[in-house]
Amino acid sequence: MEVLGVSAVLLLACVVFFLLNILHTSRLQGKGKFPPGPTPLPILGNILQICGKDTFKSFFKLGEKYGPIYTIYMGQKPIVILSSCDAVKEALIDNGDKFSGRGYMPLMERLTSGHGVIYSNGERWKQLRRFSLMNMRNFGMGKRSIEERIQEEAQFLLEEFRKTKSHPVDPTFYFSKAVSNVIASVVFGERFEYEDKQYLYLLDIFNKLFSGFSSVSVQMYNVYPNIMKKLPGLHNQLFNGFEEIKTFVAQRVKTHQETLDPNSPRDFIDCFLIKMEQEKDMPESEFHMDALLNTMVDFFAAGTETVSTTLRYGLLILLKNPDVEERVQKEIDQVIGQNRAPGIEDRSKMPYTDAVIHEIQRFIDLIPLGLPHKVTCDVYFRDYVIPKGTTVYPILSTVLRDPKQFKNPNQFNPGHFLDANGKFCKNDGFMPFSAGKRICAGEGLARMELFLFISTILQSFNLKSVVDIEELDLTPQISGLGSVPRPYKICFIPR
Repeated sequence: MEVLGVSAVLLLACVVFFLLNILHTSRLQGKGKFPPGPTPLPILGNILQICGKDTFKSFFKLGEKYGPIYTIYMGQKPIVILSSCDAVKEALIDNGDKFSGRGYMPLMERLTSGHGVIYSNGERWKQLRRFSLMNMRNFGMGKRSIEERIQEEAQFLLEEFRKTKSHPVDPTFYFSKAVSNVIASVVFGERFEYEDKQYLYLLDIFNKLFSGFSSVSVQMYNVYPNIMKKLPGLHNQLFNGFEEIKTFVAQRVKTHQETLDPNSPRDFIDCFLIKMEQEKDMPESEFHMDALLNTMVDFFAAGTETVSTTLRYGLLILLKNPDVEERVQKEIDQVIGQNRAPGIEDRSKMPYTDAVIHEIQRFIDLIPLGLPHKVTCDVYFRDYVIPKGTTVYPILSTVLRDPKQFKNPNQFNPGHFLDANGKFCKNDGFMPFSAGKRICAGEGLARMELFLFISTILQSFNLKSVVDIEELDLTPQISGLGSVPRPYKICFIPR
């Protein structure tokens, strides 16, 4: 009888809890006419349907069932999902201001406290983004162009590849060192030697952070932060790594403060310090030390891992497609030759190479989920009402693989960006940097780096796989917030 009594109480508790969950959900629905979606479970919401190693595939399946706009629940929090090129364009471009907020991510809130360019909101975000774009447009405040910095770093990278003497190497940290040095020369006013142990240690942290953000424990933290912060796991290691990076940046800022000449800024840090001094008596100023440190980490982390991972993934794709490599080299030889370094002005004369680089970015789907947005007011969108403050995920993977935009979305094909005459053509589905008001602030820099690094490497080297190309696997090793290629080794054979 006691057992039956306990069972009855537990059953009653479950029924009550389930009814409360339905009531809670209906109240949320009452605040707006949310798009349809899968039925959420009590407490869990739809987390069992979407959290895992290949999160973006779950969104594809839900999109096939519920259409290009639907609602899921992370715990008890409703999130609107945009799952097609047309839906993402309509939201981020046609209604850019309304969808310009940054969606709430508990992990990033704990890391940044809402400071920096990527995860800030409102007036803070507007001021920091405007200042950052203005001061980094020429990357060096007119003293030296960013193109020159990339070209110089590309030559350092070539020398590192020559030192391998055609032996197999893992290219991961070669690219991390080169790409991060471009950012370092802008924000710190200096580049680092490739053998610098502290520098290599930081790059290893960046690499682990990028992979770690796609882990299940991090996904769970963003749903149940109050519980997960008390539990051990990879998410706590990320916090430690992030603090080490901030400490490194803070040391560089201190050195800049000690040697600052307001009349002759050397880099972005100097410009920010000058702005801080100008607004030191303004209580509402967004230019303070927390903003500076987090903005620097934004630039250094995002600018390193996104481009270096794209280069690493790109070379793996070229190994798999030697005919594409050969055709790019033929175009390089015709347009640039062997007697000078590639320049950004060459890109317009090299449609096939440009198409290959675009297709690499599309195919690897680097940030498949995109970063969360937030509506800044009640939004009437496609017969639905999305209440102010609702988090919205524009699933970039569904844009980059939209069959309406790309004939064979799951195949690597540079023809996606070429017309019948072999000329480069744009495609509305090309959104690796997102779109609208929150488009990546470093898009121009990233595109320049990808062209100059890839063309410089293929001008000087042939790529050789250490295994049969049929064994090369282009599917990502991890695909959550970011897509990470499988480890491989490559030989750089001088041409």
